[in-house]
Amino acid sequence: MSELPLASEFPAATRDDWLKLVESALKGAPFEKKLVSKTYDGISIQPLYERAKNAPRIGGRADGEPWAVLQRIDFRDPKEANKQALRDLENGATGLKLVFPGSAGDFGFALPATKQALAQALDQVWLDAAEIELDIGPLSKDAPLWLAEIAKERGVDPTKTNFRFGYDPLGAIAYHGKSPAPWKEIAPFFASLITDLKKQGFKKHFAAADGRVIHASGGAEAQELAFVLACAVEYLRALEAAGVSLDQVRDAIFFRLAADADQFLTIAKFRALRKLWARVEEAASLAPKPIFISAETAWRMMTKREPNVNMLRMAMAVAAAGFGGADAVSVLPHTAALGLPDGFARRVARNTQTILLEESNLFRVGDPAAGSGGIEALTSELCEAAWKLFQEIEAAGGLAKVLEAGLLQKKIAATREARMRNIAVRKDAITGVSEFPNVHETKETVLDDKPDVAELPFPAVSEPLTRMRLAEPFEVLRDAADAMKERPKVFLANLGKAVDFTARTTFARNFFEAGGIAAVSSEGLASAKEAAKAFKASGAKLACVCSSDEIYAARAEEVAKALKHAGASVWLAGRAGEKEAAYKSAGVGGFIHAGCDVIAALKEAQNKL
Repeated sequence: MSELPLASEFPAATRDDWLKLVESALKGAPFEKKLVSKTYDGISIQPLYERAKNAPRIGGRADGEPWAVLQRIDFRDPKEANKQALRDLENGATGLKLVFPGSAGDFGFALPATKQALAQALDQVWLDAAEIELDIGPLSKDAPLWLAEIAKERGVDPTKTNFRFGYDPLGAIAYHGKSPAPWKEIAPFFASLITDLKKQGFKKHFAAADGRVIHASGGAEAQELAFVLACAVEYLRALEAAGVSLDQVRDAIFFRLAADADQFLTIAKFRALRKLWARVEEAASLAPKPIFISAETAWRMMTKREPNVNMLRMAMAVAAAGFGGADAVSVLPHTAALGLPDGFARRVARNTQTILLEESNLFRVGDPAAGSGGIEALTSELCEAAWKLFQEIEAAGGLAKVLEAGLLQKKIAATREARMRNIAVRKDAITGVSEFPNVHETKETVLDDKPDVAELPFPAVSEPLTRMRLAEPFEVLRDAADAMKERPKVFLANLGKAVDFTARTTFARNFFEAGGIAAVSSEGLASAKEAAKAFKASGAKLACVCSSDEIYAARAEEVAKALKHAGASVWLAGRAGEKEAAYKSAGVGGFIHAGCDVIAALKEAQNKL
């Protein structure tokens, strides 16, 4: 097929040409402020990147090899767990992630921490065919030994298995802030457990350097990467001290990362981890070789409200993890934040991966982001930021000491605070929650909505990293509104013609309904008397004036006085500017606009109700 020279008659476009057009469009506004954004690690995201020439591919999952489709098994009833496991394996899953109490992946529902429960859950599962990944914590530290015993009892050759045992004592300390003993005392025991499994014939993936706890507590991507690096290095040292060769040590470790709906950052994060670990290997005089990265879709992005939107977030996260080179992916069902997901939610989680693999063929190309200017730049800058923090951790005596001193927790708390500020002002939007909410949504069904909280009977050794979800502040407001005897309402007093009020009416509707306050709109109102009459007929207690700045200047005070006299708590959609005092004198109690603290305003509105 010949090339179509459709652009040959046009001069080649250059970056300078583009910048001239941008300067013209910005009309003097600063380029950096208007077009350059920053990640929570302080990395600048440019609006345009040139192709990264001669960028090498990052070695990871082999070309044309699909990632493993892992299904979460987290039923308290081992028989139900087994039914779900067999159903998943028969319908597209290639592996199972078994969740135990107190693990980083335990959201209140988990398998009992007993050998009998594990054996029951794996009944009729071919242990030398399916990938098995354990998500364990201090309460289930014996699960790897139970799995090894079950495999032996069933006559399974350890060398033919694909188990990931998941020992992660430092991750447990970070998550719970508790431990039966300091790390220096745990390290030899940790190493002995792994060497025992090695003697039985199991080859690799005994310990997990798991970054999910950092992500789930609001941390940034470089913080997650630095944590898993520091964790893996501590495990490397502990195993080397037990006499395991460095080459075998690195095979003993695998990595876990969270994947969220920010596809570019997720792709770059997974790619960056491979480059960072290769640097550690080189420092240890080892020839770098691909590491195993297991991904899980992020807990913090899950919402209780409009949970069906979580399906879209899941799909974005899975695609990004796949593009970034994840070797295995586990998807949180879209109703996970509501409770124990039912069969439909689990089927959607499984089929999300199957569609992306089998129908979209996302696995066919190894490192498809190689050469992309934006992704390559983001990968490199993530590497630099993560390596800098990793060096700080090492200089402070290693991860265990940093956790005990609370140094990493302070950094993550600062990031979480900044993140939640942006959530509150809707700079970081949450579709279906802070933006485009549905106050009349029906609740999705789950099998159980009473999660258990795993309590560890150990002394505190550090400040725990508290898990959170970004949507929680808005969900609290929605719950409070739902608990009222009647659905609270706000009357939207639309002044003038549709062209005058539509933009601010749409803004106000989204604003108040994000707090569970249903909007009752009006036709274009011509007078203050008409506005007061329509307000009384609406049955609302709140009123929000919506129109253009020009109409506000002419009629807002009069309308606000009439609404106030009619019994309304009056708000105005837009910035008050120079007329703030006059508007307040007329009865306007609050102003809603882009950039205001939505959470605070909605709390105030609910208090007035």
